[in-house]
Amino acid sequence: MLFALVFLAMPVARLFFQGWWGEPVPGLAMTDTDPWWRDAHLQWRVGWTLVQALATCVACLVLGMPMAWVLARLDFAGRLWWQRALLLPFVVPTLVAALGVLSLWGPRGWLGEPLAQAGVSLQDGPGLLLLGNLFFNLGLAVRAGMDGLAQVSAQQVALARTLGATPWRAFWRVEWPVVAPWLASAVCLVFLYCFTGFGLALVLGGQRFATVEVEIYTLIAHELALGPAASFAVAMLALTGGVAWAYAWVERRLANPARITPVVRRPLRGAGQWIWALWALALGTWGLLCGAPLLALLGQGLRAAVWGQGAAVWADPDTWLALRNTLQFTGLALVLATALGLLQALAGHALRPWPRWGLAWRASAYAPLVVSPVALAFGLLLLYPQWLASLPLLVAAYALLAYPFVAKALTAALDALPEHYAQAAATLGARPLRVFWRVTLPMVASALRRGVAFAAATMLGEFAVSLLMSRPEWLTLSTLIYQRLGRPGSANLDAALVLSASLMVLALLVFVAIEGRAAVSSPPTPAGARPAHPI
Repeated sequence: MLFALVFLAMPVARLFFQGWWGEPVPGLAMTDTDPWWRDAHLQWRVGWTLVQALATCVACLVLGMPMAWVLARLDFAGRLWWQRALLLPFVVPTLVAALGVLSLWGPRGWLGEPLAQAGVSLQDGPGLLLLGNLFFNLGLAVRAGMDGLAQVSAQQVALARTLGATPWRAFWRVEWPVVAPWLASAVCLVFLYCFTGFGLALVLGGQRFATVEVEIYTLIAHELALGPAASFAVAMLALTGGVAWAYAWVERRLANPARITPVVRRPLRGAGQWIWALWALALGTWGLLCGAPLLALLGQGLRAAVWGQGAAVWADPDTWLALRNTLQFTGLALVLATALGLLQALAGHALRPWPRWGLAWRASAYAPLVVSPVALAFGLLLLYPQWLASLPLLVAAYALLAYPFVAKALTAALDALPEHYAQAAATLGARPLRVFWRVTLPMVASALRRGVAFAAATMLGEFAVSLLMSRPEWLTLSTLIYQRLGRPGSANLDAALVLSASLMVLALLVFVAIEGRAAVSSPPTPAGARPAHPI
């Protein structure tokens, strides 16, 4: 609680104060401009950010629901691996995903180059950003749809079919009302992630289609307009706070799903032609939007290293400095994030006899993920200007963004533990610390590893905080990739591709090494409602 107060609540409060009153910050330059709501350029940024977030929500629903139905209702070889593959975008760093989209759909991409030759180019439009959003958020809609379909009563579906309802009518009248609230929860999260996204919009949006977060970063880093940036960030925090409240309200309704007999999955073999067509369409859509960008990045990185000029990046001292810093910052922050997540989960578990306080405490673990990394870094810089480029502040910011993964995974595991195990150990004379070490910890070890794995993968590719708060000698792999992308020439692009492919492999290796084995379900969402999205 104290850590969140010092490094989250107080910086956000300072940001609100700066946004409303615009008090000058000692040591930091300020510029006076009109309020953002009177600026046509900033109005366009807000409007476009809303449009791209809403468009992604609609696309995720339209494309994700068929995939969810296929995975929830059909039994086929490779189904388990497909479910596991849904987690891949959540492990891949943001800049890596952006380079993957460019490797597939960009001017020199596997599909982008043939399309450009045919007169269709995505380079100067919003298509690349929307594809990047789908890469990250499509799996979220699929998971939500699967969880909702698991709550459909088999008896009600059978009754509807017995009364003559077609499969489509049975889905629309029986299954859809059950699934809709779960999808509404996913839509809130997709909107939040797209609205507060930074790395994808910075790389794929370009100057015209950049989002609000990129504009705030530009105001801070390039124009030193801290006053307008603060008021802009405050307005956007109010909007995202409202969406987060809607998400929490929907999640509270889903916290105690009814006990039903779920619909049994039927074998794909022997199914009708339309089911085979739906299966092929769902698998192909996922492969094209989520799997192909990663394969394209690996292929482009290999090409750049073998036949291009990318291999020279390993002779650059900056590469080894960035790798060392990335591993150092991640290791330090991971220790802190694990401790914070453990304390958060244990405190929430202890508050179970008081449901209202316990629910509020559990929901508070999600607060770092409601505030965008740009707004968080900006608030820290405003509140602690004397700590600019301070290693403890940077590590604290890393840990703040990562510890919710650990807290949520452990909270769900602790809730599922039978209480009589700990009671039996206490009856035999074991003290609370010994009960935790000998009984509780071994039983939640797999959940702890899963949460730590997601936290580590997140910190390895952290970009916004590193870009705003680090010193030149604290170069990380993500900031080095961004620097290479900002320089002209094919050699720098080849270097960025090689570094991105290497960062992706590093993140996947760290995730697998910590987690131990691939997880099908992800850490739970607020209030221990259900498995849905790792954030």
